[in-house]
Formats: sequence, C-alpha cells, structure tokens
Amino acid sequence: MTMQHQGPIRVFIIDDHRTMLWGLQRLIESGRPAMEFAGCACNCADALGQMEKAAPDVILLDLDLGRESGVEEMPKLLAASRAKILVLTGVRDKSLQDRAVLSGASGVVEKDAPAETILSAVARVHEGQIWLDRMATGRIFVEFSRENAGKAEDPERLKILSLTKKEKAIIAVAASNAGATAKAIAEMLYISEHTLRNHLTSIYNKLGLANRLELFAYAHKYGLTQSPVEKPARERAARS
Repeated sequence: MTMQHQGPIRVFIIDDHRTMLWGLQRLIESGRPAMEFAGCACNCADALGQMEKAAPDVILLDLDLGRESGVEEMPKLLAASRAKILVLTGVRDKSLQDRAVLSGASGVVEKDAPAETILSAVARVHEGQIWLDRMATGRIFVEFSRENAGKAEDPERLKILSLTKKEKAIIAVAASNAGATAKAIAEMLYISEHTLRNHLTSIYNKLGLANRLELFAYAHKYGLTQSPVEKPARERAARS
C-alpha cells in the first residue's frame, strides 16, 4: 500500500560533477508539481550539513564521489534524515550497485537512463517501492540470503559491517599498538587526538565496548588487526 504524501516530493541531489547537478536540478524542476528540488551537494560531508534544513524525501546519490564512496557514506545519510536513497550512477560495476542496495538504497538507476525513467524511479522509491531490474533483484536476493546466513552464525557480523573504512583503520592501528598513547596513535593515523577520541567513541558504541582494552581483545578475536587499503598519508591528513 502506498502512503499519501502531502505536497511535492522533495529531492536532494549528491554528485561531484557540477554540470550533472545543474542538469538534475532542471530535471527535478521539470517534474513540478509532483516534485521539487530540495538542494544539492558535491559530497556527502556537505550534504549532511544541509539535511535538517533541506528535509528531503528522496536523495539522488552518485556512488563515485571522487574522494568519497557513496556506499560507505550511505548509513550517515540515512541516519541524518528520513529520506529514501535512490542511487543514480554511471558506475557499471553491478556488485557495487548491489552493495548499495544491501546498504540501504531503495533502488538504482543509471545516469544514461531517459529523463522519464529517472523521474518515475524517484516517485516509485518515495512511495516505498524498490527500483531494480529483474536481474539485480535476483542477485541481491541471493546475496542477502548469504549475508543473513553469515549473521546467524556470527551475531557480531552486523556490528562489524557498520564500521567505516576509517574506523577499521583506527581499530587496526590501536590493536597493533596496545601500549601506545592516544596521542601516538593519532600521529600514526595523521589525525588529531580529538578526532581520534571522537572516532573511538563511535567505534565503542557500534561494537558495544567500553575501552581500548576491550577493543584490543575484540579486534584480535574477529580479525580486525589488518588495516584496509587507504589513500596516501598526506591525502589522509588533508581530509582529517
């Protein structure tokens, strides 16, 4: 059953190409009065700062945002708003598209789709439907079943999946340097001590831990001592 919506569907767009943002804004505006443009951003960090004021119903999200991954930032966007996410992407990697849906997206539409298709996808996703082709639905069903089986075997899997790449890197460094001070660990990660403490608080909350000692034991038990591949140190420092 579809839910009644009062007023136009408010659409927020996240894409790192300004020309694409401009074109998508015009497309959404062409959908009046059924929908309206709620705002846009070139990255998820800027988008998060606008969520409360923009109050979108649907977020059109690109997966490749340069230095950011739309998939990895998706949980933050979902937590910051009540909007549904529709992936609009030029990325042809089906596994990445499937991962986006498994991470919370309500559908995927490719950038070369006709304008009418994109507008229809926005409307259907807002109504609570899933916008996927038959092949994608089959692949995702299989993957979802596989992941659920893994979660049943290991109840900690869901917690670990909620960690960002940055948080996993912090866990790996902290677990490999048990005797190091917070300042020393922060220097290894090229971030400030204050930023490290904020990340650790988030990690503790996600994993249900109280301190670094518990984190050390947890990391070694669940194989989190290997740091994921990251950008070069200077670039990490600039972003932190």
